[in-house]
Amino acid sequence: MTKHDLSEKAGISISFLSDLTNGKANPSLKIMEAIADALETPLPMLLESTDLDRYALDAVAGGKAPRSVPEGYERVCAVLPEHQAFVVKKWGEATRHKLRGES
Repeated sequence: MTKHDLSEKAGISISFLSDLTNGKANPSLKIMEAIADALETPLPMLLESTDLDRYALDAVAGGKAPRSVPEGYERVCAVLPEHQAFVVKKWGEATRHKLRGES
């Protein structure tokens, strides 16, 4: 899909979309939802997913890639069988409690 196609499908200007893709603009949640809908992608997936590992992402961002988790932690996405997903969810819950300083 071209930027022009995406801008039309999302109902936003091509110049604003170009600014977004070049890191020169910050979208509102409403615009992010429109882009996600146009891409037929759930908004959380759009916000969290990248094909780049964190080192490549940092290189692309000029050494200033924002981190959504503390140093020493990594966010991952996986497709797992239900029993494995249950265990991983429990690990995630325990880690969130630890990061919040809860026992």
